[in-house]
Amino acid sequence: MADLETSQLVLIGLIFVWSGFVRTSLGFGGAVLSLPFLLLVRDEPLVFLPIIAIHLLIFSSWIAWRGHRQLVADNAGQAPSEGNIDWGYLLRAMKVMIIPKLIGVVGLLTLPGNVLTSIIFVIVMVYAVGYVLDKPFRSHNRWMDAVLLALGGYVSGTSLIGAPLIVAVFATHVAAHQLRDTLFVLWFILVLIKMVSFVIAGIDLQLIHQLWLLPCALVGHLLGERAHRHLLASRTNLYFRVLGGVLILVSVVGLVGSAG
Repeated sequence: MADLETSQLVLIGLIFVWSGFVRTSLGFGGAVLSLPFLLLVRDEPLVFLPIIAIHLLIFSSWIAWRGHRQLVADNAGQAPSEGNIDWGYLLRAMKVMIIPKLIGVVGLLTLPGNVLTSIIFVIVMVYAVGYVLDKPFRSHNRWMDAVLLALGGYVSGTSLIGAPLIVAVFATHVAAHQLRDTLFVLWFILVLIKMVSFVIAGIDLQLIHQLWLLPCALVGHLLGERAHRHLLASRTNLYFRVLGGVLILVSVVGLVGSAG
């Protein structure tokens, strides 16, 4: 990113503030709701995916650990209660997702950049339409669960934007008070696999740019912590419809740009 102009760097910093905010406030979406904007600044997914991956590793482990500490504090002097993470369902889901995840990683490293960009924008547009229509993905069938988890694992392997598909399944099988931290542990595992593939393939991890982008994500994270409590109490449909409309616009612009 050394050849980018100052205005582009400022935009990237603001997008990573947004990424941190979304990740923490919603429990997912830091990649799917920021990558389309980043690709409009520079149409090279492999420039941004390592940065997003490192942010996910740091903040997912931080939030899950804080959840555990809070649970211990809340139950001080009482009989042990169930943890903040549903390890049983997490293990069952990983058995379904691991092979598609690895296949997706290979797809990321072999598909041409413009093809991968188009795939990302199409997937994001599908998610966005669901937000606008107030009909997000929901699963109530065992076979559909397996299909969504496998597809989510594959998309996560290619671009780190498989979270909406995965959340659709986890939300129906994991207790509400365990869902957020269970998802963050899952993100940590999936992203760790991605990071190993980056290192093996010799992908530039953009470590120098972490020095200024990580604080940007931290600002968003702190804002997201405050918003998370309010969103749990009242997650308005208007919020998701506006968000979906913006993502549709971004995806259309991105698809037109990549086609040109």
